[in-house]
Amino acid sequence: MADEVLNRNDVEELLKTMDSGAASAAKAKSPGAAGVSPGGVDPMRNDAASKKAATKLRVVPYDFKRPERVGKDQMRAMQSLHEGFGRSFGASLSAMLRTIIEVKLVSVDQLTYSEFVYSLEVPTCFNLLKPKPLEGNWILDISPALLYPIIDRMLGGAATSESMMKRPLSEIELRLASRITMLFLKELQNAWKNVVSLDFEVERVENNPQLVQIVPPNEVVVLVCFELSMGKTRGMANLCIPFNTIERVGQKLNNNSWVGYLTGRSNQDTKAQIAQRLDGSEVDLIVNLASSTIRTPDLFQLQVGDIISTEKDIRELLEVEVAGVVKFMATAGSYKGKKAIQIQEVVTEPPLSRQK
Repeated sequence: MADEVLNRNDVEELLKTMDSGAASAAKAKSPGAAGVSPGGVDPMRNDAASKKAATKLRVVPYDFKRPERVGKDQMRAMQSLHEGFGRSFGASLSAMLRTIIEVKLVSVDQLTYSEFVYSLEVPTCFNLLKPKPLEGNWILDISPALLYPIIDRMLGGAATSESMMKRPLSEIELRLASRITMLFLKELQNAWKNVVSLDFEVERVENNPQLVQIVPPNEVVVLVCFELSMGKTRGMANLCIPFNTIERVGQKLNNNSWVGYLTGRSNQDTKAQIAQRLDGSEVDLIVNLASSTIRTPDLFQLQVGDIISTEKDIRELLEVEVAGVVKFMATAGSYKGKKAIQIQEVVTEPPLSRQK
């Protein structure tokens, strides 16, 4: 039964059956029918029984044009993934433009590709993406209502009402907008690396979304909508992901172990794994023999052979820095003909001279 597919005639028969059942129920509830009680049966009792049966039986309408192909767990995982992406992209974009940009995840929905295309304004910045190694294409749509103020900001201006123009982007504006697109894709690649390692490539940029058809019109896509705010300027950025491109990695989206931050306490196994991965790390080890101050004119007059005096006693312990942090106190010496130090103390707090 799972392999059977309903054709158009079967669907029409089902609809007729539902209509006839609804008509029979309406006729049974009519005032004329309510007065008939064959066999001396109480009509009020029949009404109560029919209402109880109707309460138990719930018929949910199914739209064959919009099948729910993406599971709820996958949708929740997509939402968590892109919430973290929105925060990272907002911080990176704010650093690029030297102003505060707020990126907010508005919604993660599934709909057909035709519904997505016809919901966009024309002209727009419609980027056709190639998410290698996945098959197919993704779409990144950035509203011109947002792009023009950002371009003005990149050129040293300010976002004004004159920035809201209804025209396609010029060649120079496309080059500037590509910096925003590449920053978006860089952060998106980092957000997806726990699911699949993606290498994005922009195949082309269109201003009319109806000229690009990456999947059939009734194909299900996942639409991720972001709202970007720069002062009083607001605009939308839409990421369209056809479900058939991520269907083979859908199982990884179902695994919620990578979603969230510090959802559980660390145990001995995780500590051992982290320690094992850190064992091969290399760090800088620096030994500070002494420190002193000198005036700038004296610094310029230093010659080869000059001696700089310090207040450090030769018997005092030396500071040993690990990755720029004082961790040990040691004495200087030699070992097998090479300069060496011998650890004498472990520093738990930085020296008073290093504290600010």
